[in-house]
Amino acid sequence: MSDSSSSTPAPHKRRLRYSGKHPQRFEEKYKERDPQRYGETVAKVLASGKTPAGTHRPIMVAEILEVLSPNPGEVAVDCTLGYGGHAREILPRLQPGGKLLGLDADPIELPKAEARLRAFGFGSEIFTAHRSNFAGLPKILVQAGVNGADIILADLGVSSMQIDDPARGFSLKHEGPLDMRLNPQRGQPASVFLQTIDSDALAALFVENADEPHAGVFAAALAGKVFATTSSLATAIRAALPRSKKSDSDLSVRRVFQALRIAVNEEFSALETFLRNMPLCLNPGGRVAILTFHSGEDRRVKKSFEAGVRDGAYEEISPKVIRPTAVERNSNPRSVAAKLRWARRPA
Repeated sequence: MSDSSSSTPAPHKRRLRYSGKHPQRFEEKYKERDPQRYGETVAKVLASGKTPAGTHRPIMVAEILEVLSPNPGEVAVDCTLGYGGHAREILPRLQPGGKLLGLDADPIELPKAEARLRAFGFGSEIFTAHRSNFAGLPKILVQAGVNGADIILADLGVSSMQIDDPARGFSLKHEGPLDMRLNPQRGQPASVFLQTIDSDALAALFVENADEPHAGVFAAALAGKVFATTSSLATAIRAALPRSKKSDSDLSVRRVFQALRIAVNEEFSALETFLRNMPLCLNPGGRVAILTFHSGEDRRVKKSFEAGVRDGAYEEISPKVIRPTAVERNSNPRSVAAKLRWARRPA
């Protein structure tokens, strides 16, 4: 008699599906993360003023195209490629004869952005992707055999893909490891950073990176402590606030997270290097546009551009900061904090 168990087929394993109408786990949101199959779902998410999971909506596209004014035959650099939304709009305007270099330090998202832009028909002769943060721009230009760029764009915000994915450690919506590294293969996660910093240094960091009014209170509660997850850190921040300040807890959590992310990724140091090298990377008449998302970034960009005008590195800079329109702020709440500044080299 034959062994029937050996011929029994393995049970069919169903694909993970929504556990309800409004799934909470990032991994369950496959409809939003597969827009080609579920365009209707994505359209509904967009119409509600939200960003579909795993995607990013480029900010101030029309304004950036206006100030950068890309022309056929020019060389452009998108120093923070992200989802590729800005690059997708710039690339057609460089043709014929132009090219765009896309930089991004994130080894997880960069290949996805490159594949996305290739699918839109942008071949390697007009678009190349480079794993680097914007501080490495001079080196990338040399490697690409380019003497200088006519257009440089930098969007300094963390992408929606990074914020939404709990595994990256940026999210307050869902628990994840307390990481916060833009490049998970480099440096130390925020959990280790907090364990190794003293209270005075942490308090100064909260002031410098986030203008946090309760910096000393939070530093005393967090420095040298072990927090493995984003939720455990958020809980400790809320617990540290005096009872009379509990209404500020959500804002304080966001500021502390912002300050730690900036420190873990050495963002201000990279930005200052980028700004210092900028005039040398631009061709005569070249334009640069930078999107910032908090006062520390904007202050550095503003001062650098103003200094550039004084010493002749720039011929003209934005007379005032440019903000998203009311329509964009309503349709994409993540654009609310954005500020755009630009500068132009002498021809």
